[in-house]
This record gives sequence, C-alpha cells and structure tokens, in this order.
Amino acid sequence: MRETRRALAETLSRIGSLIGDGRSRDDVLDVEQLSNESGVPRDVVRMLLDGEEPPAEDITDRIVRRIVHLRETRLRPDGTRHSYDEIAASYGASRASLSNLVNSRRKTPSPQTPSPHTPSRRALSQQVSSEQVPSQQTGERRPARSGGPLASTQAGIETFFFGQPNGWLSAEPQASLDDALQSVLHGLEGEAADPMARLRGTHGLRELAARAPQLAEEELQLVTDWIDTILQRRNAQRVRGSGSDSSHTEGH
Repeated sequence: MRETRRALAETLSRIGSLIGDGRSRDDVLDVEQLSNESGVPRDVVRMLLDGEEPPAEDITDRIVRRIVHLRETRLRPDGTRHSYDEIAASYGASRASLSNLVNSRRKTPSPQTPSPHTPSRRALSQQVSSEQVPSQQTGERRPARSGGPLASTQAGIETFFFGQPNGWLSAEPQASLDDALQSVLHGLEGEAADPMARLRGTHGLRELAARAPQLAEEELQLVTDWIDTILQRRNAQRVRGSGSDSSHTEGH
C-alpha cells in the first residue's frame, strides 16, 4: 500500500496540475461533498487539503463517529435514517449492543477520570489488526479489524452500507480523503483528454452562450474560432475514419 500521506499529496498534486487556467482548487473540490464521502470532518478535510496534519483521534472514537456519519448521510430512499434495529439485525446483533456502543463513546469521560464501567480506549483499540482489506472504490488497502465484538460490528456495518467489509470506518483520514478525491481526479483526467468536456466542465455551453453578450466582439470571435477549429478537426477525423473503413471493405 502506498504510504497514506504520500498518496494524498500525489493525488492533490495531480489535481492541481490538471485544473488549468481560469479555475482554482476551490472550483473543483467541494469540501462538504468530500466530507460526506470520506467520513472526515469538514475542518479536517480543509486541513488535509492545505497539507496540515490532522488532530490525533482514538480509532474507536473514529469508528463510532463514522457509524453516526453513515446513518446521517446514507439515508433510505424515503430520506429517513436507517434504524439501529435494522443495521444491527443485518449482522445478527441487537439494537441495544449497537446503540450502547455509540452512546458510550459519545459519553466517554476524559482519560484522567475513566469510568470503571467503560472499557478503556487502549483495550478497545487493541482490537485493531494490521491485516489489510481492499477499498471498494480504489483498490487501496485500508486497516481491517479482526477478532472481538468491535471487529464484527465494523464488518457488519460496512457490509450493510457498502456491500462488503472495506475498512471505511477505521481508515486514516488521509486514506479516506484520498479515496474520495479519486472521482474528482478521474473527472479532470477525462476533461484533459477531451477539450469539449473541458469546455462543458469549466463554464457549460449554455452558460457560455448566456455570457456571450458580455464579451467584446474580438473576444467573442476568438471563442467562436476556437470552437470551429475543434469541430473541423473532429469532422476531419471522422471523414478519415470512414474513408479507411471504405477502403478496407473494397479490399475484400
């Protein structure tokens, strides 16, 4: 697996090189959407995009926070949240076990005054395994969990929301954000390969037409000439392609 910090830096560098003139990173990176897709809080997403280190977070707290996040962002078709009963039943657990886990971590006292009834963070965190599983979206490998009730809870919840255990709940913020950025990167790579897609992505043809009256005559002529050149080149390629097909047919 690529080292998570380096992988994120490489992805951001590639995105920066593809943005081009006339756009900024803020034009193509939606912090809210990236947060929803990755499970990383918005303020941490901004820190990571700026190359800063995220604050330390206990891994069990991260898992519980992302369980809550999934319920709030991955809704039923009718727009309501999945119930704890529904989620827990999908992997053979009880509603009480899942809701107690979430509520206990939300109410965990400070490390200086641990409750005698609450498992220590160290005890819970020791259930984390160095075993790896592939990410469903990118093939990157994320920390998996093996053994213990928290492991089965994570696997069950990930299967409920993603179709299979994929390490989403426990992945480091850098890996989670890098995974969410892949769709942005692929979109920019597609635009780079297709000038018309770049035009649609930057302004939109309708928006360009609506703004045409604001352009000076020579500026409008430049835009028109540029579009005409692209269309002529594409038509020429089609003619050459059809001509070669005809020659191939006649040869047989």
